Amino acid sequence: MAVKEAAGNLSNKAKIDKTAAIHSLCDLIGDVEIGAHAILGAGSSIRVEEGGRSAVGQDVIIQDGVLVHGRSTGKVLGDDGQDYSIWIGRQATLSHMALVHGPVYLGDECFVGFRSTLFNTRVGNGSIIMMHALVQDVEIPPGKYVASGSIITSQTQADTLPDVQPKDFLLVNQIRELAEKETGIELGETNFSANTKENQYTNLVNSMGITAELKEQVRSLLNQGYDIGVEHADKRRFKTNSWQSFGTISANRIEQVLQTLDGYLSEYPGEYIRLIGIDKKAKKRAFEAIVQRPDGQSGPTTATVKSNGSSASSRASSVASTVDSSVASHVRSLLAQGHKISAEYANARRFKTGSWQSAGVIDSKREGEIIAKFNSILAEHQGEYVRLIGIDSHAKRRVLELIVQRPGENGSTNSGSSNAENRRSSFTSGLGTLGADIIQKVRSLLQQGYKIGTEHADKRRFKTGSWVSCSPIESGNESEVLRALNDCLIEHQGEYIRLLGIDTKAKRRVLETVIARPSDGAPASPRTENQSSAPASYSSSYSSNGASSSGSLDSQTLSQVKSLLQQGYKIGTEHADKRRFKTGSWSSCAPVDSTREADVLSFLSKCIAEHQGEYVRLIGIDTKAKRRVLESIIQRP
Repeated sequence: MAVKEAAGNLSNKAKIDKTAAIHSLCDLIGDVEIGAHAILGAGSSIRVEEGGRSAVGQDVIIQDGVLVHGRSTGKVLGDDGQDYSIWIGRQATLSHMALVHGPVYLGDECFVGFRSTLFNTRVGNGSIIMMHALVQDVEIPPGKYVASGSIITSQTQADTLPDVQPKDFLLVNQIRELAEKETGIELGETNFSANTKENQYTNLVNSMGITAELKEQVRSLLNQGYDIGVEHADKRRFKTNSWQSFGTISANRIEQVLQTLDGYLSEYPGEYIRLIGIDKKAKKRAFEAIVQRPDGQSGPTTATVKSNGSSASSRASSVASTVDSSVASHVRSLLAQGHKISAEYANARRFKTGSWQSAGVIDSKREGEIIAKFNSILAEHQGEYVRLIGIDSHAKRRVLELIVQRPGENGSTNSGSSNAENRRSSFTSGLGTLGADIIQKVRSLLQQGYKIGTEHADKRRFKTGSWVSCSPIESGNESEVLRALNDCLIEHQGEYIRLLGIDTKAKRRVLETVIARPSDGAPASPRTENQSSAPASYSSSYSSNGASSSGSLDSQTLSQVKSLLQQGYKIGTEHADKRRFKTGSWSSCAPVDSTREADVLSFLSKCIAEHQGEYVRLIGIDTKAKRRVLESIIQRP
């Protein structure tokens, strides 16, 4: 590297020693002084406002992407007795993406880790600040160690920091040695390097968790043009799949990546750490592998790196082989509707009592990442029930509960089962005898803002129409309402029970339907009782067989159509034979131009009849956003 001469990026006030190595993509703006043998990497920037000045000492290394900003107000006293906006002492090292915002004094032989931030602070000689730390408004005594992720904003915290240990300088020495090789500049020997500088890279690979297999995996990812990211989690976070990110490693040389990765491994020896391969062009993850576990095991677990041309679906299948196409379809549909995705698990005892435990919300909007994380949950809870949860975060309610793993099964639902069957299994096993029809009624009522109520009557009271109200259901959460209904069924076995839909604003009932009869104690086939106050359109949409125009459409499809039309979405359909279904090559049916429910149901019925023996799916289309909000298979061969 050599001093650059690009006008506008190199201030005429800058004073640069002729032995310094300044990358051509480095910016020096304002009154900046660069000492002998200093090394400034690509994308680094030292900017000083008018009236301020900054000094970078001899043998200082400032790596790629470091930002140093000196203000005109706020000064520190440099070692020469003068005032500076920023003072960086001799042989200091600032690693990738660090931010130093004045006023700051950084002493001799200090180290600032990746993406750490310093503001209005003074750091004593020989101190080490590791990755992703914040140091603000304090004075760090000489020779102190700030762990990764620390937030040091009070002097009490600064005064109680631990002392630096000789092993802590290993990463510093590795960075400085590599800088010497890349630039050809011979840096001066530091006071801390004598006992740690020998065989650094050999020790890194052989004795600090970087196995030969991991080294080859990193090389393979870099050769394919992927970025490298790292995440960590303690045992509690690992169980809930709540990984914390270290960010992307800003380096394209394997030695630099391994040095950074080793820093993470040594910093968190009792935690899980996983390596991420990131396809930055496709903006997706192409690889995930756990490289460290609390039990001391290291090296990547089984995973597959896809080529740049792989599709999201093929990547998802390789990362999450236990999640079948049915679950993937649910995930895709939930994401298209803007819903959050979570998971719950339960052992056999908890499953019987409906006491599910949460595995946390999967904080991602990418299908592949969600499926990969869901797969890790399945693996973590083998031998237990696991269910997929769809959450409408705006309405603060659940829109889907789907059991995808049961003890003794392979961790996935039957890909050939219909959506209605999947949803029924997810509720009937954990919630007694509630059927899919009742669940759909409850879901639709809640979506329209209605309250749910129940009434019961023995045979004598039933004959006289003298119903008795059960305890009111105050919750608007679908799962809680279903549990309350189930409790009512159990409590009043041998009686008639009916479900009520209540419009609290109009103070009237919009639905009354008997869901259990004394004959067998099970829910009755949904049959809406005659009631003049209930809107005709509402009641007809919930008749036991559907409107006459709906043909073979089930109650779930009727509910989906009604919900889509109420939200102003267009309805479409697609069909595919078995061959096209396997390749995902769907063909569109004629467009549905009407927004009237009866017309749409009639059209769907005709489409199903026309394509008997094929797959047919319902499409919900947001015409304004020009995107699909729902894809649901309503007929299978």
